Amino acid sequence: MIRLFRKIIRLILICSIVLFISFIVLQWIFPLNINIPYSTVVTASDGTVLHAYLSKDFKWRMAVTSKEVSPNLTKALIQKEDKYFYYHYGVNPVAVARAIFNNLRHQRKTSGASTITMQVIRLLYPAPRTLSNKIVESFRAIQLEWSYSKAEILNLYLNLVPYGGNIEGVKAASVFYFDKLPSALSLAECVTLCIIPNRPNSLRPGRYNDVIKSERNKWLHRFEKQKLFSKSDIHDALYEPADLQRQKAPALIPQLAFRLKVKYPEKNNIQTTLIPSMQHKLQVLVYNYSKRLALKNIYNASAIIIDNKTRKVLAYIGSNDATDDEHHGQVDGVNAVRSPGSTLKPLVYALAIDKGLLTPLSVINDIPVNYMGYSPENFNSRFNGPVTVEFALSHSLNIPAVETLNKLGVNTLTDALVRSNFQSVAAQQKKLGLSVVLGGCGVKLSELSNLYCTFAKEGVYAPLQFCDYDSSRYSFPLISNSAAYLITEMLSKLVRPDMPNNYESSLHIPKIAWKTGTSYGRRDAWSIGYNKRYTIGVWVGNFDGSGVAELTGAEMATPLLFDIFNSVNYNSSGDWFIPPSGVNFRLVCSESGKLPNVFCDKQVMDEFIPGISSNAVCTHEKEIMVSPDEKISYCTTCAPSAGYKKILFPNPDPDLLAFYKSEHINISLPPPHNPSCSRIFRDTPPQISSPVNNSEYIIDLKSGDKLMLSCNVSSDVHTVYWYLNDIFYRAADAGEHLFFTPQKGTIKISCADDKGRNTDINISVRNL
Repeated sequence: MIRLFRKIIRLILICSIVLFISFIVLQWIFPLNINIPYSTVVTASDGTVLHAYLSKDFKWRMAVTSKEVSPNLTKALIQKEDKYFYYHYGVNPVAVARAIFNNLRHQRKTSGASTITMQVIRLLYPAPRTLSNKIVESFRAIQLEWSYSKAEILNLYLNLVPYGGNIEGVKAASVFYFDKLPSALSLAECVTLCIIPNRPNSLRPGRYNDVIKSERNKWLHRFEKQKLFSKSDIHDALYEPADLQRQKAPALIPQLAFRLKVKYPEKNNIQTTLIPSMQHKLQVLVYNYSKRLALKNIYNASAIIIDNKTRKVLAYIGSNDATDDEHHGQVDGVNAVRSPGSTLKPLVYALAIDKGLLTPLSVINDIPVNYMGYSPENFNSRFNGPVTVEFALSHSLNIPAVETLNKLGVNTLTDALVRSNFQSVAAQQKKLGLSVVLGGCGVKLSELSNLYCTFAKEGVYAPLQFCDYDSSRYSFPLISNSAAYLITEMLSKLVRPDMPNNYESSLHIPKIAWKTGTSYGRRDAWSIGYNKRYTIGVWVGNFDGSGVAELTGAEMATPLLFDIFNSVNYNSSGDWFIPPSGVNFRLVCSESGKLPNVFCDKQVMDEFIPGISSNAVCTHEKEIMVSPDEKISYCTTCAPSAGYKKILFPNPDPDLLAFYKSEHINISLPPPHNPSCSRIFRDTPPQISSPVNNSEYIIDLKSGDKLMLSCNVSSDVHTVYWYLNDIFYRAADAGEHLFFTPQKGTIKISCADDKGRNTDINISVRNL
């Protein structure tokens, strides 16, 4: 007996060794090959699916882990499909024996013995249900158990279980049938997802909902008997309706989803920083507003919301209607390159403030100018004369902005934009001129909005974050905290279109700083605003580039900007920017914005940056010695020892004086200088404004086309003298425009005033 027992043991050991060696050999010859193509899923910050793409094998198969699935679903699946899942090694011998016995007894298949592991193999390696394939399936199941943990096998099952059509996996089923994540499923919904895979055709959601509910309740009663769930939970689940319908594939952010899919091709699940509730609000606001714009032949709109603290993008609308093929709705307006209009002006003024060139109440001349043939005009084609920086920025005047950029230098602005990752500016930097501040370059809404976010973040630039794993985390100070604060204060003083008349109602409306922009030809309308918490950018226009007469930033984009702000930040705490330590106050002359002189009787309080802002003293008036009858003026050389008096006269620069004369604005001018004086004046010679020095003019010489002669002179000049190639041409009153017929070739033009001061320029002329 003992000898027989030993033989049996020996035989078992030999068989085990043979089977083990055979298994190792077969595993080496037929290795497992698990390569599951998943759908690319783009989610919100909380995991909500915002957009999804079909897998490479055209399935809706969304990758999920058991941690992302409701515990009730996992518990019900294991109880129903393989309650001994954690105890067998791929094949359950007890279940196999029971299945063979029952099938032989009833002479037909009445029960199966497939474990969850075997079902995974069947899903990975589909094959007809034959005995030989069942043996292979069992071998593969043991292979799977050998190579993977139970948790990993369960994850495979959760990702591969079929739900009819091209939907596979519990996450895809949960999204398509219940419009929610598998972690948020109710018990009734969990049990529903347990029963569909066994009969995906006869239990198709939307078609056989009554059958699904009946089958679901049958299993709920079984689970109640097995005490898998509490009676109260079972009771609630039994009365839950089963109104299932297959939803459309999530496609809420088509443009951003495509960008991220291209950027992260290796990721199946791309989690963005978007907040679902905010994204929904923005989508509704932009869509509804665009319907009103369509009545004016304006068909496209885009918007973005940024969290100033983290630089995370909280909501993103690339297009108001991505399905609108007629109006190019698939274009990503947030990432499209468009003309910025006036939206770069705040950065120009901020850079000038940091250079000490300006303060908010510095005075700039808004008058006709000519920079080597470039003559910018204001939006309304009018001129305002002397204005403060604050007024110029709040009214978006073009000429003061160009004048500021001319003093600052174009490279200073473009370098700042390139550092701020303005890609189109970087590509065209060497070609850009003074017109860049008026929209003569290309920008994206995302770039522009992040620039204004930089103002909100004390002048510190950092890239936008679309995903938590974005690699770019660098930051640097683009402008000083003081300049950022001064710009913010100026931008917050604009008259708002949404502000009610009664103060009590306005308490709940968020205070913001904002700027509008309209591109040349009225093709792009911009409105960008920010406060301590958010920066919001809005673009309105037509993706095909067509202009519309009514399209302006103030009229078309700004109402949407304030609708968005009032929706996402209404009844905010009112937290606002605190003046930094680098900003102080001082009295300045209201006429010039400079430190007051003894004659400055109108003074105002201005903010400035000590040690940076200019300390120049006001010279808007000049003391002149005149005869008692005020008909002759004297200089220090010819002034008599007695018998004269001193009078203050306005002291505008020549350009401003020329503007006053052209607009017929009368100001007090000094009387003619003493004709007996022999002094030669060297300061402030005439400034020739037309023609432009070193310019080439192409004209029709045969038709006798003429060129204009004009100059700007000091207030004490009454007559100027023009010379062509050193030959006297004509005398003219100061501010008078003359015309001459040029000859082909190089021409020297000279202008002298009645004080003996002279200016020369050269131009070239060629025939048309």
